Amino acid sequence: MTKRVSIVGAGLAGSEAAWQLANRGVAVDLYEMRPATNTPAHRTENFAELVCSNSFRSSEPVSAVGLLKEELRKLGSLILDVADATAVPAGKALAVDRELFAQEVTDRLCTHPNVFIHREEVLSATALTKNGPVILATGPLTSPALAEELRTLTHSDSLYFYDSLAPLILTESIDMDKVFRAGRYDVSETEVGDYINCPMDQEQYDAFVAAVVASEKIEPKDFEKAIYFEGCMPIEVMAERGPLTLRFGPMKGKGLTDPRTGRWPYAVVQLRQDNRMGTVYNMVGFQTRMKWGEQAKILRTIPGLENAEILRYGAMHRNMYVNSPTVLNEDHSLKVLPDIHLAGQMTGVEGYLESAASGFFVGTTVAAKLAGKAAQRPPLTTALGAMLNHVLHGNAKQFEPQNVNWGLFLPLTEDVPKSQRKEAMLERARTEFQRFNQKT
Repeated sequence: MTKRVSIVGAGLAGSEAAWQLANRGVAVDLYEMRPATNTPAHRTENFAELVCSNSFRSSEPVSAVGLLKEELRKLGSLILDVADATAVPAGKALAVDRELFAQEVTDRLCTHPNVFIHREEVLSATALTKNGPVILATGPLTSPALAEELRTLTHSDSLYFYDSLAPLILTESIDMDKVFRAGRYDVSETEVGDYINCPMDQEQYDAFVAAVVASEKIEPKDFEKAIYFEGCMPIEVMAERGPLTLRFGPMKGKGLTDPRTGRWPYAVVQLRQDNRMGTVYNMVGFQTRMKWGEQAKILRTIPGLENAEILRYGAMHRNMYVNSPTVLNEDHSLKVLPDIHLAGQMTGVEGYLESAASGFFVGTTVAAKLAGKAAQRPPLTTALGAMLNHVLHGNAKQFEPQNVNWGLFLPLTEDVPKSQRKEAMLERARTEFQRFNQKT
């Protein structure tokens, strides 16, 4: 066998990439540093160990993540196949027995005739390129040596180690009758304004701050502990400093004239457009460690967001990723060194399923290149295509990791009632995916 690929990291992305390559007749050298070198989060030496939740989230068909599951099953994903085989009761979600799941992924890869396991730490991905293409899929706990090499290759300003994520809101779920568009100190009477502003009076603001302070928070794990920077302080930390801190911070109304009153609001929550299509807005300065259930309840007390569909909850956690739109080619290879490809969380995807999907795409893409074929990328109307489009063509100026969500999909061209849009997008996605899958 002359075709050979080195994969560094046997997490969800690395395991999926290895399986796809091996099944296409490519010899895979799969490097996993555990147990010789452990991480602060992992507890076993098994591949694809789930270090946090055991859930792959919703299996509802009319959900973006449910659709991504459907697509990956049809494509022959290792991770989805094992997840289905080791599933445990979890209502409408797909959850697994985490020990059985990791053991099964490990067993399948270790017994595959085209996969060669190396239990050792890789200090340089560049050095491995002498053997052929390399896929780097080491995730947020990348070892210091590899992280430093990646920093050098991509430049330090393109590599992030701590994630401060603000919630994302589906634009069509915002009550536009309760908000107004304006930029700070806009003076033109005809200017619409780049920001959506949710105004609050003093009573609403005081109740909001009290709820934030009293909310349940997620405590950081030992490997996530970091000193907060003043520029990305969690809103609950600011609220605990005093009742007016948020009002003079990210919620200041100064310079934002509400056209309905002609005055500045007592406080305001600003929403900034997050993608070119305008389907998603992000809550400016609202990174938080509040638990998701608390966020869902508290954020919907904000005027205009009572029925908001939250596409991504706020978070503060350790995560190493690159500014993919600036450093990656269409095949996920580094622009400065095309023999090295990135997969998984380090490309800017969030979540177990999305990491596996990224590994699937990179594994199949590298296999196609080795076979002298052009790699096929799924349409933007599909879940996999929408996710990959965010990674490769997201807003480079404020690129942040995301779970797959409806806001990443190409908007519908036809006029469909709001209550039927998701079903229409789902039907379109299935049709387009079937066409794509028949060609590949």
